[in-house]
Amino acid sequence: MSLAGDALNAFIESQIFFPDPFLVWTPAEVGLSYQDVWIDTTDRVRLHGWLVPAESSLGLFFFCHGNAGNISHRVDNIQRLHEIGFTVFIFDYRGYGKSEGRISEAGFYLDAEAAYQTAQSFAERDNLKLIVFGRSLGGIAAVHIASRSACSGVILESTFTHMGAMAREHFPLPGTERALRSRLNSVDKIGRVKAPLLFFHGDLDAIVPIRLGQELFEAAPNPKEFVVIPGAGHNDTYLVAGKPYFDKLVAFAKGLR
Repeated sequence: MSLAGDALNAFIESQIFFPDPFLVWTPAEVGLSYQDVWIDTTDRVRLHGWLVPAESSLGLFFFCHGNAGNISHRVDNIQRLHEIGFTVFIFDYRGYGKSEGRISEAGFYLDAEAAYQTAQSFAERDNLKLIVFGRSLGGIAAVHIASRSACSGVILESTFTHMGAMAREHFPLPGTERALRSRLNSVDKIGRVKAPLLFFHGDLDAIVPIRLGQELFEAAPNPKEFVVIPGAGHNDTYLVAGKPYFDKLVAFAKGLR
């Protein structure tokens, strides 16, 4: 890549990834037992995650989080998932939390692949369904994984088709969408997913407009379902929806093979 290309790449990625290296909570602070998990990627970066087991588990909920913060900012969400019966495995991408390295798009995919291998080993060990979940940017990771690896089901929340579409929404400059369409692209991969799909999206999402989630849904194979959460924005879906959101998760998990 040329120097100009390197500079453009660095600028683009600086607008996507917002890692926070400091953990502010652990599951223990909300009364949950958990295990620190360390993962080695194929390019020798060490990642950190948590395994939060649940008795009589509905399945292993493999949680790919969004572009900001780290796993500690998802403790409330983990607690609520645990309460309804999921074992949760969540990890940080490189440069986030205790994970080593510096985040990039290429590294983001390698991290998701390595974390999936770990999640799969936990699911097989405990004879659990493996449910891949991705919120926002994490939905890109979830589709990447599910398009190439086996899982019981996939849940995508507040996610999008590709970076070009996001650029069209937020930086509507001539040629931007075409130039960035190949970046963080899930719409060209989702057709290869062989597991049932469940989508959630808030109708007031100002970061990832609901139409981008609907475009991804339209490209997805059956079986699939799209759930609109009235009044929800980008980061408050499960808080706004409340019990019906979690009831839908339980029903989806119970319906998987």
